[in-house]
Amino acid sequence: MGEETPADAGTPIVPLEIEILTLFPGMFTGPLSESIPGRVQSRGLAAIRVHDLRQWGLGRHKTVDDYTYGGGAGMVLRPEVVAGALAALRRSDSTVILPDPGGEVFGQARAHDLSGRRHLIILCPRYEGVDERIRSTVDLELSIGDYVLSGGEIPAMVFVDAILRLLPGAIDAASTTEESFTAGLLEYPQYTRPPEFNGMTVPAVLTSGHHEAVRKWRLKEALRRTAARRPELLAGRPMSKEEARLLAEVGSEEAAPREDEVGVEVDQ
Repeated sequence: MGEETPADAGTPIVPLEIEILTLFPGMFTGPLSESIPGRVQSRGLAAIRVHDLRQWGLGRHKTVDDYTYGGGAGMVLRPEVVAGALAALRRSDSTVILPDPGGEVFGQARAHDLSGRRHLIILCPRYEGVDERIRSTVDLELSIGDYVLSGGEIPAMVFVDAILRLLPGAIDAASTTEESFTAGLLEYPQYTRPPEFNGMTVPAVLTSGHHEAVRKWRLKEALRRTAARRPELLAGRPMSKEEARLLAEVGSEEAAPREDEVGVEVDQ
């Protein structure tokens, strides 16, 4: 998928500030300096600062974790370390986020919400996670899915990337309004040149120049793709009369036998 064309600068805005607390700051160097995240920062739309949690480590060896009470494998981040970091960085307008498998599943609506905040602090856990008492110091726990990762760095990158591209002036506004999940649907199929590839052609409506026909085709195909791949997204979703009609058409088309499925009766 190609990168979106950035929008014009427009009215100056206050940049979103993001602080990332991690034991492995080097993991963020490439992902945050390339493509849209890099451009967003260069335009002054966001300021991202990555902090090594060991700055707030304890004692001569800057200890950040310890064994768990009650036994068991793995190490846990100590609460004093996190408390020290938050004391140094937290402000009245801060939102502190903890990536955690038990948190709210991160989605486009939450990305939009966070893109409107002023100061985000993302705490990246490692090893066996964080001391339970740390949870009382965060504002939001977010999950990117039901699987286990080595730490919170990759989820933090997911949050940051999803949020940055929603900032005004980051990319063409049309790109964010037509994407998957923005309207609660998967995105319609996309095509580019050549017009024919391996016997497959671009739908004629897309080259017709008829903007209203293209709009209806895209909406119908978004509904078709969502019904086939993520039907749960349609359950309970409010629909316009047009959407309901197009979805009914999709159902009729999918139920009708294809030409290659229509056979002739053969004597047994």
